[in-house]
Amino acid sequence: MKWLPLTVLGLALAGSARAEDIVDVMRRSQQTRLDAMPVASAGPRVQVLQRSFEQVRRALPGDLVAELRVVSAGTLAETLHGRIVVVHERLAEMPEGARLFVLAHELGHVAGHHWEQLGAVYRHWIPGEVTPATTDPVAGALGREASAASHRHEYEADAYALRVLRAMGRTPQDAFAAFTAQGLLHDTATHPGTRKRVASLRAALSGLPSGGDAE
Repeated sequence: MKWLPLTVLGLALAGSARAEDIVDVMRRSQQTRLDAMPVASAGPRVQVLQRSFEQVRRALPGDLVAELRVVSAGTLAETLHGRIVVVHERLAEMPEGARLFVLAHELGHVAGHHWEQLGAVYRHWIPGEVTPATTDPVAGALGREASAASHRHEYEADAYALRVLRAMGRTPQDAFAAFTAQGLLHDTATHPGTRKRVASLRAALSGLPSGGDAE
């Protein structure tokens, strides 16, 4: 789940004339991103991703509300509005197990209510109307807390995806294959680096039961 606090604050101050609270601004920012992503043309890669998505969904609780959108530009995978899993069509080229892990990870953000949690962080620091007077004094502290929350959400979504794959009868190697396929990435404001995420997964493995349903 990608999020840049300073970008959000900039959008807020350059946005609509009507009064908005920070969650309104977050929704508008994510909708702008979504609208800018071209939907992928129907074809074999889209079909592969739709089948994989449904395969993961069948392993999850039936009341989980989520939808898939396959695009032809942008990042490999992210979740917008807390329920729309957006994936680049090139995800279809990953090995099946790695692809399932990436999709399960994004659904982990949905199941974990990470969008709502991040909104609560922003609203804590900016409880009223978004103006320079309300954002400037807290931008640094908000950025640090939002980044820490985003990192925590990535670890939680990784662990969730690992449990889902185990419930589907897959092996943990599928999770590690997903990181191998994406290459070595370093820390960003929203994501811990690859080495940290792999280490966290290995720690999660030590506490996993031999099987069972995804939570």
